[in-house]
Amino acid sequence: MSITRREFLSVLAAAGASGFPLMREASAAEVDALYSPPASGNVHFLHMTDSHAHLQPLHFREPSVNIGVGSMSGHLPHLVGADYLKRVGFKPDSRESYAFTYLDFERAAKQYGKMGGYAHLATLVKRLKAARPGALLLDGGDTWQGTALSLWTEGQDMIEAQLQLGVDVMTAHWEFTYGQERVKQVLSKDFKGRIDFVAQNVKTADFGDPVFPYYTMKQMNGVQVAVIGQAFPYTPIANPAYLTPDWTFGIDTDHMQKVVKEVRAKGAQLVVVLSHNGMDVDRKMASMVEGIDCIFGGHTHDGEAVAVEVRRPSGGMTLVTNAGSHGKFLAVMDFDVRGGKMVGYKYRLLPVFSNLLPADPDMEALIKKVRAPYESKLTEVLAHTEGVLYRRGNFNGTWDQLVLDAMLAVRGGDLAFSPGFRWGGSLLPGEPITREALMTQLAITYPYCTLTEMTGATVKAVMEDVCDNLFNPDPYYQQGGDMVRVGALTYACEPGQKQGSRIQDMRLGGKPIDPNKTYKVAGWAPVQQASAQKSNPPIWEVVEEYLKHNPNIKPLKPNQPRLIGVKGNQGLAV
Repeated sequence: MSITRREFLSVLAAAGASGFPLMREASAAEVDALYSPPASGNVHFLHMTDSHAHLQPLHFREPSVNIGVGSMSGHLPHLVGADYLKRVGFKPDSRESYAFTYLDFERAAKQYGKMGGYAHLATLVKRLKAARPGALLLDGGDTWQGTALSLWTEGQDMIEAQLQLGVDVMTAHWEFTYGQERVKQVLSKDFKGRIDFVAQNVKTADFGDPVFPYYTMKQMNGVQVAVIGQAFPYTPIANPAYLTPDWTFGIDTDHMQKVVKEVRAKGAQLVVVLSHNGMDVDRKMASMVEGIDCIFGGHTHDGEAVAVEVRRPSGGMTLVTNAGSHGKFLAVMDFDVRGGKMVGYKYRLLPVFSNLLPADPDMEALIKKVRAPYESKLTEVLAHTEGVLYRRGNFNGTWDQLVLDAMLAVRGGDLAFSPGFRWGGSLLPGEPITREALMTQLAITYPYCTLTEMTGATVKAVMEDVCDNLFNPDPYYQQGGDMVRVGALTYACEPGQKQGSRIQDMRLGGKPIDPNKTYKVAGWAPVQQASAQKSNPPIWEVVEEYLKHNPNIKPLKPNQPRLIGVKGNQGLAV
C-alpha cells in the first residue's frame, strides 16, 4: 500500500497532536521537505544496504578514523568529521552532522534521537514509491545477520521484513554465513516470484555454472532497465569457507564486462549494479568496466550524501554510491533516460530519523510478532554502561574494548584479538546493556572463543595480513573490514608502508614482543571447520560471564595504535 503526500502530512499532523516527539526539533513542514524530495526523470531507485538485521531504531556512531591511502587519500569515503561536512556541504551542529559523522555524538544523539527501524523505514519507502511510479527498492545485503533475533531464527525475521517492506532486488554477503542450503531454501520458498536475488560473481566450484541469476531486467515507464548483482567477492576468505563449500566467489571484472554487454544487447537503456564490494572496490570497478551507469554499493558502511562520478576508459561516467548501514539511511536516485541512455540524475541519501517518521502499522505489527517469543530473553539487563559504547573505526571502539577485556579476564591469555567487524549499535552513558544490545556485537554462526598458542612472529604476521586487507593501495586486495582489535598488546602502525612493514614496535607490558617466544592469544570467530571449535564457548557466554562480575562498565579507552605517517589525513579525526 502506498500513501500520498496529503496522507503523509495528515499522519505527521496526527503524530504531533498525539504527543509524538515530532515538533521538538522540526515542524511538519520541515519534515515534509526532508522526506518528500521532488521526483524527477523517468527511472527511479530506492537503495538500502547493510541493515545487519536491526528491525528496531538505534543509535549508531559513525567513524572518527577511516584512513585512505595512496590514491584513495582525501577522497570519499575516506573523509570524517568536519572534512566530510565540508565536502558534502552540510552544516556543523545539525541533524545531518549527527547522522553522517561522529561529531559531538553523545549530545547530538540525545537531541535528535534514534535512527532507522523498519517500521519507520516502511513509512518512508511507501511515501517515496507513491511519488515515483515503478520505483525499485534495492537491498545490498548484510540484511539477515547482526542481531540475536536473526541468529535464533536463521534470518527469518528479516526475510519477512524484506517481503513486507517491498524489496525488489537483493544481493548478499553475511547471508551466506547461514550456509548455502539455508540460502537456497529461502530463495526457492520465501523469495520465489517476489524478490530477485542476483550475483554475477558466484559460481559452482565444479563447472563454473551460475549459482544465482546474474541480473534481472525490468521495464519502468517505457525504459528497459538491468540490475546486475555483485555479491561480496571475498566471502570464503573473510568468513568460513565450509559454509559455502560448493560455490566460488571473486570480483570477476572481466565477467562483469561480459554481463554488461549482454544486457545492453538485450535492450537495456540503463544498467546499474547492486554491489557488496565496498566503496573503494566499486570505484576501481567503475573505472574499468564500460557501460555501467551506476553502482549502488555496500559492505563498508559508508554513508555518502553524494554520488561519486568515476571516469571510465572511454571517457564516459559511472556513478558510485554507498547508502550507509543499520537502517539509518535510504537512498533515492532519479534518472533521466532519453534516447536510449542516461542524460541526467538526481541523488539524495535520506537519514531516517525515527522520531520524525511515524511507524508503519503493518511493519510494526510484524516486528512485534517476530519478537514476541524472544522478548524476555532479549530485554534481560546484564549490566549498565557509564560511557559511550560504539564499534566503528579502523582500529578499535569501546564495544570492542569491552569484548577484549572480557576475553582476557574470563579465558585468560597474554593478549587478545577481536575481529574488525563493522556492525553493531551504540549505547549512550547510563543505558542498560541488555542481551539484545550485547548480541548486536556478537551474533554470528561461528562464535567460538578460542585460546591459541602463537609465536611473536606469528602474532605480527596475523596483524600484518589484516592490516594489508585494510590499507593495500590496490582496492582489489582489500576485504573491507577494519583492523583486528588488539587487547593488552600495544603497537605502532604505518598505513602507507608496504606489506609486511606496517606493524611496528609491538609491546606487551611495555616489553618488546619476542618473535621466538610463544604467547597465549584469546580470540573469537575462527574460520576453521566448526567441528574443531565446538569445545570452545561462544563469545556471548564469555562476555556475559564478565558482565556478571562487572555490572557497571566504566568509560572505556580503546587500545589504539600509535599512527605513523598520517598527519593531515582527512580520514583521521584531529
